[in-house]
Amino acid sequence: MYAVIEVGAKQYSVKKEDIIDVERLTADKGKEISLGKVLLISGDKKLEVGQPYLKEAKVKALVVGHLRGEKTVAFKYRRRKASHTSKGHRQELTRLKIKEITAG
Repeated sequence: MYAVIEVGAKQYSVKKEDIIDVERLTADKGKEISLGKVLLISGDKKLEVGQPYLKEAKVKALVVGHLRGEKTVAFKYRRRKASHTSKGHRQELTRLKIKEITAG
């Protein structure tokens, strides 16, 4: 059984016991949260698709911890102008472990 969920502005395909990194959530480490934006659930020979979300479908996840992603560098260079800028960014992430998928 797997589900497609929406967390923040991104979609993730998850199964039970999967570990995913999502954009930072406000939940504390060790807390169990419920994700309600479920787009699709596939079970034993059954596929349910929401329009856009499935009613009463939930995915329960455990907050494993908070971390920061890899550093990305934005570098702008202007030739023959003696001008360049460099900016770095590290995204704040939350690591989730999927505990249960319920169709409702």
